[in-house]
Amino acid sequence: MNTIVETRYGKLQGGKNESVYYWKGVPYAKAPVGELRFQPPQPPEPWTGVRDATTFGAVAMQPDGLLFGGVLGRTTEPKSEDCLFLNIWSPGADGKKRPVMVWIHGGAFLFGSGSTPWYDGTAFAANGDVVVVTINYRLNVFGFLHLADLFGEDYTASGNCGILDQIAALRWVQENIEAFGGDPKQVTIFGESAGAASVGTLLAMPEAKGLFQQAILQSGSGALLLNSAAKASEKAEKVLHQAGIRPGDRDRLLTIPAEELLQAALSLGPQVSYGPVIDGKTLPNHPIEALKEGAARDISMIIGVTKDEYNLFTLTDPSWTALSEQELLKRINKEVGPVPREVVDYYLHQGDEAEPIWQKLLRIMTYRVFTNGMLRTADYQVEQGANVWMYRFDYETPIMGGKLKACHALELPFVFGNLHQPGITHFTGDLPEREQISKQMHDAWISFARNGNPNHDQLPEEWPVYDFNKRAAMIFGTSSRVEADPFGKERDVWEKGKQN
Repeated sequence: MNTIVETRYGKLQGGKNESVYYWKGVPYAKAPVGELRFQPPQPPEPWTGVRDATTFGAVAMQPDGLLFGGVLGRTTEPKSEDCLFLNIWSPGADGKKRPVMVWIHGGAFLFGSGSTPWYDGTAFAANGDVVVVTINYRLNVFGFLHLADLFGEDYTASGNCGILDQIAALRWVQENIEAFGGDPKQVTIFGESAGAASVGTLLAMPEAKGLFQQAILQSGSGALLLNSAAKASEKAEKVLHQAGIRPGDRDRLLTIPAEELLQAALSLGPQVSYGPVIDGKTLPNHPIEALKEGAARDISMIIGVTKDEYNLFTLTDPSWTALSEQELLKRINKEVGPVPREVVDYYLHQGDEAEPIWQKLLRIMTYRVFTNGMLRTADYQVEQGANVWMYRFDYETPIMGGKLKACHALELPFVFGNLHQPGITHFTGDLPEREQISKQMHDAWISFARNGNPNHDQLPEEWPVYDFNKRAAMIFGTSSRVEADPFGKERDVWEKGKQN
């Protein structure tokens, strides 16, 4: 079968890996440089002849070596502002109309790329007869610097450029994916962490309507890393001041070297975080509130978290594990707002008595940052009559003496069927039960993309839709099972704490 495919913009020469064809580094928008810096993405420039699509394109501007000390796999591609590329894996550019799965990577809207080996789409394409697309989008200052208040009308959309890039990639899929053996009317978007926050935001954005039919949110929701316009303006002011750019000085804004601007922003450390901005135009209101009003009532979804999400962040910031109970609580209150005393007591008496205090109290962070948004998203979708399947990932990695447990991002290689990728065992360990858990999740994601329902014969029992009666969730782990309302006690404690 031919690896040369004709798109609307020109011909692409791909490659083949056993039974799967791939096209990499495909431009889905113009390079967002010069006058287009901080502007919504524009359609790509057409080309003549055949463009080589056998190697990945540059990744978005981002800090070096941030991926948790290399735990999450490294990308070797160069960094550039010219980064709006996507990658495709397909069983064949043969005129068949296969379900399409579009992956949006995580990384706190700060780092990451669609070319990380963990997100290789070969297994999905080979095992599921689906077409997989992974994308890059603008990150950090380049994707989420809200300049409307400092530079006027022309920069209204600048705080959401990264999300608008994702919409541009989804439009490209609508226009071109048939040529790669995909069905533009059967698109599932899926993402993890900031990628799931992106999915949650896309569900609420008028511009994204009709570009996908289903969604999977792994460890994130439309409440994650979200900024109000006022907060985003404040952050933008700090970044510009640090970079020596005066409000309104467009020349300096557009000509400061990308690396210099990035370093100025990074030097501010955790004072500045990035994410979608409720700017009133591109993102009219809070994504989860939009779901409450029915913005995505026709979208079926899978949504879930890992059991010990926040433990991963002890890798980037080991001080979490060294603080006293009082210091920990002070820090948690600063990060996520005041935590009622009865809630603190609940967590202190949960789990194994021998567990260190930090393990117990980090569950507050897991709930506030990840679980709460998941539950609100699921509830509002169910109220609107949409089908929702909920899960929790419980497999605990044995690495680092087991202290990470079932941490954030651990499910990724299981979902992608990529446990064999180099370096994965440094994160997941090599316990034999990994294979079965991976099969259960990988096939559930495929079944959902194909049939709109994640059930398949490798699951231990029927995975029921989430409803207000049972609030059932699939627990993926050494002995996967369905559990009724696994988050119930925790949710009730928080509800009571809020009322008192």
